[in-house]
Amino acid sequence: MAKYDYDLFVIGAGSGGVRAARLAAMSGAKVAVAEEHRVGGTCVIRGCVPKKFMVYASEFSHHFKTAKSYGWTVEGATFDWQAFLAEKDKEIARLSGIYVRNLQNAGAELAHGKARLLDAHTVEVDKVGTRTADKILIATGGRPWAPKDLPGVELAISSNEAFHLPELPRRIVIAGGGYIAVEFAGIFNGLGVETALVHRGPNVLRGFDDDVRSHLAEEMEKRGITVVLGTQHTAIEKTSGGLLSRFSNGHEVESDVVMLCLGREPYVEGLGLEAAGVKLTERGAVAVDDHSRSNVENIWAVGDVTDRINLTPVAIREGQAFAETEFYGRPTAFDHETVASAVFSQPPIGSVGLSEADARKVCGKVDIYLARLKPMKYAFNGSDERALLKLVVDCATEKVVGCHVVGPDAPEMIQMAAIAIKMGVTKAQWDAACAVHPTLAEELVTMREKFVPMGLGQVA
Repeated sequence: MAKYDYDLFVIGAGSGGVRAARLAAMSGAKVAVAEEHRVGGTCVIRGCVPKKFMVYASEFSHHFKTAKSYGWTVEGATFDWQAFLAEKDKEIARLSGIYVRNLQNAGAELAHGKARLLDAHTVEVDKVGTRTADKILIATGGRPWAPKDLPGVELAISSNEAFHLPELPRRIVIAGGGYIAVEFAGIFNGLGVETALVHRGPNVLRGFDDDVRSHLAEEMEKRGITVVLGTQHTAIEKTSGGLLSRFSNGHEVESDVVMLCLGREPYVEGLGLEAAGVKLTERGAVAVDDHSRSNVENIWAVGDVTDRINLTPVAIREGQAFAETEFYGRPTAFDHETVASAVFSQPPIGSVGLSEADARKVCGKVDIYLARLKPMKYAFNGSDERALLKLVVDCATEKVVGCHVVGPDAPEMIQMAAIAIKMGVTKAQWDAACAVHPTLAEELVTMREKFVPMGLGQVA
């Protein structure tokens, strides 16, 4: 008789948890997965995927303007928010169904309900009951954070609700400067909403290269987004005309919707981690080692709940590495160094490796190659939009240690650049690649002139 009901019990059916569960089940292990919401997790249900659909929808207004300069007559184009939501929800349901079928086809059992640990081997699932497992994997992801002490905070929405607004607002105030904030600012602006982005910091996208940050803020304003830095909400009040946002700089703004994008936190509430003795980090994430194992020998965690690199592909690779190690006898640890990222702002960003500031700390002396140019696509429309391309090179090794692009198709470019940088390509090897003409990407392999930084975010 088996000592436990399952070989593996996974809490959370997002991308990381599903990958781990599927691979483990395919090894012959008896696996169960508990999910309190819809299968697919943040990325599929209320994150990357529906957000990308919204980005696509919002970009058409910009495309229409460009089309006119190419001789197209685009008159009377209108946007139907309800029609878009219906199509978006249909596709999300289809994708969620695929996740369910993949789990079932692999032989894993799915339990719908909130799960909590009673001890290191026992899980209680709402409306399902109590189960035991040899190994337990926490993959509950993260959730939006909001300051509980902000007066009127209950009047604001988060990114979760943005996907299901009953109607498109006329005016919106978005608080925050991270990738979620700038992405939704571009979305709502593109859909014709009067959009203001308010951030307490000196610039958007903390952690990204400073040239990227300043360039994006400038381009966002060119597209009609009001970007206000150095201030934050002190209160949100309901008025006869909508919502009144009060800010620390003394200004007030009225809007129909206030959206708080002030960061995300690991979702550990109510999981019973303390009952199992699982330790958390200072930021409230599950503390794990390089193999995603917690301080409790039979409990692991992957994805955003560990607050390492909060990206869906990272969660998937962490889940895969866990399964490879524990169910296939192939010890594997995911390498968190040099992971590329994309921000689907408007214009979008692709970034991999070190920023200029971080490279100077890590490498010492670096060479910078930087170009700002007008994308060929906008040659006819009178726009002053500019793309930015930047390479950071370690002088000691001559390796390219950072690549940053802001402009059309930047996320597509950065995937290929990430391969080269991950392999340790030198600037000479990078330059040896023949350009593909005419493309924006060719600028990356034709930059020869070094720029000498005069200060943070400035070049001679």
